[in-house]
Amino acid sequence: MAEQKPLWKEMGLTAEEYQRICELLGREPNYVETGMFAVLWSEHCAYKNSRPVLKLFPTSGPQVLQGPGENAGVVDIGDGQAVVFKIESHNHPSAIEPYQGAATGVGGIVRDIFAMGARPIAILNSLRFGTLESPRVRYLFGGVVSGIADYGNCLGIPTVGGEVYFHPSYNDNPLVNAMCVGLVEHDQIKRGRASGVGNPVMLVGAPTGRDGIHGATFASEELSEESEDRRPAVQVGDPFMEKLLIEACLEVIQTGCVVGIQDLGAAGLTSACAETAARAGTGIEIDVSLVPRREEGMTPYEVMLSESQERMLLIPEQGKEELVQQIFHKWGLNAVVIGRVTGDGIFRVKEGGNLVAEVPVKALTEEAPVYYRTPRVPEYYEKCRYWPVERLPVPEDFNKVLLTLLEHPTIASKEWVYRQYDHMVLINTVLRPGGDAAVLRIKGTKKGIGLTTDGNSRYCYLDPYLGGMIAVAEAARNLSCVGAKPLGLTDCLNFGNPEKPEIFWQFQEVVKGMSEACKVLEIPVVSGNVSFYNETEGVAVYPTPVVGMVGLLSDVTKYCSPGFKEPGDHIVLLGPLTGHLGASEYLAVIHGCEAGPVPEIDLLQEKAVQDCCRELINQGLVKSAHDCSEGGLAVALAECCIAGGIGANLELEIEGREDAFLFGEVQSRIVITCVPRHLEKVREVARSFGVPVRLLGRVGGKRLLIRDLRGRVLVDLVVKEMEEKWRGSLSKAMG
Repeated sequence: MAEQKPLWKEMGLTAEEYQRICELLGREPNYVETGMFAVLWSEHCAYKNSRPVLKLFPTSGPQVLQGPGENAGVVDIGDGQAVVFKIESHNHPSAIEPYQGAATGVGGIVRDIFAMGARPIAILNSLRFGTLESPRVRYLFGGVVSGIADYGNCLGIPTVGGEVYFHPSYNDNPLVNAMCVGLVEHDQIKRGRASGVGNPVMLVGAPTGRDGIHGATFASEELSEESEDRRPAVQVGDPFMEKLLIEACLEVIQTGCVVGIQDLGAAGLTSACAETAARAGTGIEIDVSLVPRREEGMTPYEVMLSESQERMLLIPEQGKEELVQQIFHKWGLNAVVIGRVTGDGIFRVKEGGNLVAEVPVKALTEEAPVYYRTPRVPEYYEKCRYWPVERLPVPEDFNKVLLTLLEHPTIASKEWVYRQYDHMVLINTVLRPGGDAAVLRIKGTKKGIGLTTDGNSRYCYLDPYLGGMIAVAEAARNLSCVGAKPLGLTDCLNFGNPEKPEIFWQFQEVVKGMSEACKVLEIPVVSGNVSFYNETEGVAVYPTPVVGMVGLLSDVTKYCSPGFKEPGDHIVLLGPLTGHLGASEYLAVIHGCEAGPVPEIDLLQEKAVQDCCRELINQGLVKSAHDCSEGGLAVALAECCIAGGIGANLELEIEGREDAFLFGEVQSRIVITCVPRHLEKVREVARSFGVPVRLLGRVGGKRLLIRDLRGRVLVDLVVKEMEEKWRGSLSKAMG
């Protein structure tokens, strides 16, 4: 007979952690208390392996109204208005039950936004899956996209942007990162704080069931064959209930009676109560017998750890309970007083007259363990970094190469995904999915906001430091291409098991690189999420930092899009015209090789290129703008042709390998177009920023024609043929 594991070990605690809990309490915890510590001391809630490293991020700036530590970050956009935003992961649940895992990921991030008093106005996502040849990957991909679409569409919040990557490292462990953006007046911003001794603690929204118990600890362990048995732990979402919850919460906030408000996400009531009390420096006492339930016979342990969706914790002013209940009942929702704020710093849980848990709030939150892991450079790092790229044969047919890249799922059109999303609801969407960034108007003003998510995991695998830098730089470049000045970022850092020195090294180096880019580009980190243990049977996903970013357009009518516009327009490159093959999509797709040095990035030059692009757009000198990323210059030009439905004729000055110039992913480059009479002014503005500028050719015709200076044709493809390959790839793969 197998030896029975101790209760604390079954719940995910280590022997040292359990001993520490006993010392903090001066006794052994009971069953409920052990469960409370297990979820709040999990990696998912406590950030015990990442906290020291995350301190590297710059988090302040004149535009920052709320940085990390609350439900979401807040940045000022002028006129007494602010944008609230955050991105979070729902990876493990989506690997087990993709539809509900993704749907509840959307629901959770939306609650984080309106918990700040903001009305949610946009959803974005970042998705990573394995190779589409696998039936299971297709099942996961289809389920996740349907879950995101159905939940967001039912809420009436447009899904306006995102990204989808495919790579074998995600075959068993997909990454599902959801971002939400909201709009709020400065004087309506709320925080998750249980302030005011004697104030009531109210649970509002859906009744509590048994779904999601120990979801936080499930997210803090590697996936294995037994993970399928955890299917009951995945929460079930009800978007119609959430829509009612949004309206009720925003209405009650308008009354001015709300002292604090908190989403019930990971760790449910335990987390919501402990975190709100910790932020306020208070205590809290609740009675679980008062919690509305949808299942009979639930124990205090189950009520405290349930992660049932569509629930919020509300702390109104004392005496305002009836007002809150009237509003929520009008929307058909529960609103029940389950306890009071206390002044002794203790978290007490009762069931009627029985005391079932009594724990210092700080023991659950501030006393959670912090681990300082020792990093170690992986063996693969030097081997891959100095792989002799020059030994590769140069392809004879660049037309075939370009079509193959355009058809590759990572580069191909994501219309199969975003046509399932309602991206026009609320009629704020100015620039729809498919470009460098989404653009939304701010009604009643001239302003607009740009929104994007980005991150290249191959770069971060081959060189985490440079990869982290580029993740920030490219997200900012996406915003600059539409004319938006970056204001702040939110990140979702997806990695394997941090207890492995090589994984921790990847994490630490990525954060160092991101932090350096944030400082130079002057973009503070205002919110985020760390997702560790993205491994299956000991094999980790590629290190995947996802950057969500928000930018401001002072005049939304001046936004820019990637498509070529008119015959005769000049095609101009801002940034260097050089070649680089290392770490490229071309190298991986065409040659089956993931190696070589990651392209270098000069952050000061990157900033200059972006500042220059935005200035040109603001002066009305630019008709289109598109950044060069996966697939290099040739793919960027093809995408501009496809988006505009028009061809182009270009002549490139090439030194060395043609494939390196065509498909190399050199950083800090933006392809723009302008009318001929504006070319000298474009050059003048570029010179003032110290930015290299080069005329590449002209827009026109039905073909993409690229020649070298000797007149040799490198690429000659009909735009329609490129478009068919690019648009049809995902639809074909998904049947």
